[in-house]
Amino acid sequence: MATSHKSIYGALAANVLIAVTKFIAGAVTNSGSMISEGVHSMVDTINELLLLLGIYKSQKPPDVERPFGYGKELYFWSFIVSILIFGLGGGISIYQGYLHIRQPENLGDPFWNYIVLGASVIFEGTSLIIAIKEFNKVRGDQSWWEAIVRSKDPSNFLVLFEDSAAVTGLFVVMIFMYLSHALNKPILDGVASVIVGLLLVAVSLVLARESYSLLMGEGIAPVTKKRIIALVEKDEAVLKVINIISDYRAPDEVLLLLIVAFKDDLDTGEINEAIARIREEIKECFHLVEYIIIQPEFYKAKQQATNIDEQLPMF
Repeated sequence: MATSHKSIYGALAANVLIAVTKFIAGAVTNSGSMISEGVHSMVDTINELLLLLGIYKSQKPPDVERPFGYGKELYFWSFIVSILIFGLGGGISIYQGYLHIRQPENLGDPFWNYIVLGASVIFEGTSLIIAIKEFNKVRGDQSWWEAIVRSKDPSNFLVLFEDSAAVTGLFVVMIFMYLSHALNKPILDGVASVIVGLLLVAVSLVLARESYSLLMGEGIAPVTKKRIIALVEKDEAVLKVINIISDYRAPDEVLLLLIVAFKDDLDTGEINEAIARIREEIKECFHLVEYIIIQPEFYKAKQQATNIDEQLPMF
């Protein structure tokens, strides 16, 4: 799944405008939930910038220090984004709500809050629509959750989750703001902040799980492994594939390590030719496999040695 810059730029533009207007409206009307929403939009703005930084750094070519490239920079910064959503977004919103529940303050005129929230729904909704369209381009015929779990590009689903949480949070704030004025219970404003914070914490945990898995070395799917093994074992020089290890270095770069048992009657030159041939065949069929390491293994000799050891008497 390729990185979609369009959804990130769309979310960035929307969050910058919304954060400023929310903070102004929250300060004027003394609304804790509105200030929490402003914090949410500010964190989202920082998140988009960090995602763009991660994409930029991940595209640096390999060098002496990083011979396999910088692809995992994207996974690292995506994990940082999930932490920011948890700490700054969720944590501050919950704390702000707690303060307003403990010491409710008189609410000001909600008129401007409703104006800001309405505009925010339009901006965030537009950003969410863009994110959905971009995600649909890469998910194909997979279900939403299946596409998220299988995606190796966090930027594809990070913006989608952020925008979904943002739109949901806006409606929560609107409902509770109306109830707090209609029922004359300022405490409901704080409750709305807590709900928004818990929503952000839940989203951050899902994003952290996916980003952490990729950062720690998630490999290719079992089905793909079987296809690669079948392809390699078709080669006339191969007895069998003993082991296969893989690692996503970037969304579009896979490191593949194969331990292969070659036929015993092959000399060094013939094994080298077979290795080069296998590499070309794998890259031709699996375009994401960028780095291939093939380690020859003397399978029959090991088996014979094992059989001899088993036959020796135990003392």
